[in-house]
Amino acid sequence: MFSREAGLPASHAATGSRLGVLRTKPVDAILAESSGGEGEEGPGLRRTMGLLELTFFSVGATLGTGIFVILGEAVPKAGPAVVISFVLAAVTALFSALSYAELAGSIPVSGSSYSYAYATLGEGIAWVCGWCLLLEYGVSISAVAVGWGQYVNELLDSAFGVSLPEAISQPPGEGGTFNIPAVIVVLLAVILLVRGVSESAVANTIMVFIKLLTLAFFCAIAFTAFEDGNLSPFAPFGVAGISAGASQVFFSYIGFDAASTAGEEAKNPRRDLPLAILISLAIVTVVYVAVALAALGALPWQQFEGSEATLAKIVTDVTGGSWASTILSAGAIISIASVVLTVLYGQTRILFAMSRDGLIPPIFAKVSRRTQSPVANTLITGAWVAVLAALVPLGRLTEATSIGTLFAFALVNVGVMVLRRTRPDLQRGFTAPFFPITPILGVGFCIYLMARLSGTTWQVFLVWMAVGVAIYFLYGYRHSRWRLEGAAGAEVGR
Repeated sequence: MFSREAGLPASHAATGSRLGVLRTKPVDAILAESSGGEGEEGPGLRRTMGLLELTFFSVGATLGTGIFVILGEAVPKAGPAVVISFVLAAVTALFSALSYAELAGSIPVSGSSYSYAYATLGEGIAWVCGWCLLLEYGVSISAVAVGWGQYVNELLDSAFGVSLPEAISQPPGEGGTFNIPAVIVVLLAVILLVRGVSESAVANTIMVFIKLLTLAFFCAIAFTAFEDGNLSPFAPFGVAGISAGASQVFFSYIGFDAASTAGEEAKNPRRDLPLAILISLAIVTVVYVAVALAALGALPWQQFEGSEATLAKIVTDVTGGSWASTILSAGAIISIASVVLTVLYGQTRILFAMSRDGLIPPIFAKVSRRTQSPVANTLITGAWVAVLAALVPLGRLTEATSIGTLFAFALVNVGVMVLRRTRPDLQRGFTAPFFPITPILGVGFCIYLMARLSGTTWQVFLVWMAVGVAIYFLYGYRHSRWRLEGAAGAEVGR
């Protein structure tokens, strides 16, 4: 039976009616809200995404410009053994990916880790998780969009010998005043998302294919200059160097969770979401290892230090011309556009879920009847991201996105353990193997990587959290739909 107050099973009504900040929202109530029927904010989201589209959403969000520059930072730490560092980082990410896969197959909704935390750890923790995701998604989109202008300039320079003035193509604080290319790429993503998720998924799938072909093109060229001697000594800095390299490249794997924000727009979410998360991580790992191996075989590892355009340098040296680096620059532009599109999508869906719970204004949960997508949400979020990218010196705030992401990952791992205990009967599309070892290791690795971040990053993160807690008590707590329904139910019961 379902209770009248919230449409949830009577057995879970007591949990839902708690009025404190640690009240949890029953899984049944979360799933009922996401069933796609008509709600107070209009129709539900449209289910149009299959396994391929979901997988490429995660690949699109993960496989950005990082691989174009990360080798110049990681190879000096690990030498040729950076190939092992990529595998080790992938295994580290896998522990959290397994937890994401289980929860995505159990609670397939738009809120991703925010909704998972609400169901397992309570509203206050869910808000903190959602606030971390706002930092991760919003600031990272802006930072990535800023890089788009820089790659556009590189492409124009190598192909036509011209470039945009720094005042309109560089970020504030680095010679720029108003970054027009950053605004353009954000607006293009907004236009696609406003048209509907089906059109956005098709565009992203095409862009992901292009970026994969671009990296395959690099490997094909680099392997023609492969020399075994460049891989010796393989691990000049030993296990410590491999570990340092893994910590450096781990953040190149962030984004595999993007598919989990599409829980309410997937055709078969319980089956496809876990598969999309795990397959995308496997694809990205294979690409990273192949690119690293090709690059190291073509260029002695000692020459990687200080280079921010390692791949472009390699193809230029091998081909003896600039045409290959022009193709790589074009691929980087496509990579950035794909990242902006998929991460902006994830941002809007998390805001959609938080708004539906009453924690942020209701306009973010309104769905267009024509496109069955949150149009107002997308326009507001896109405008905010565009302003950040064009006018605000992001500086250290971009570094804080890493710690926010790791914090959210840790909460998901804890959530898996809690849900296994509280809802052993819940239908699960996937179960993490070797439980509880995998989620415990997931939490442990997240804490380890967070501890290695700089003190300045921690300061920015704590300030961001303090602001978030203040907003929660000033608005979220007062307007929480679950708290108000629980209070109303308690009043009726007197």
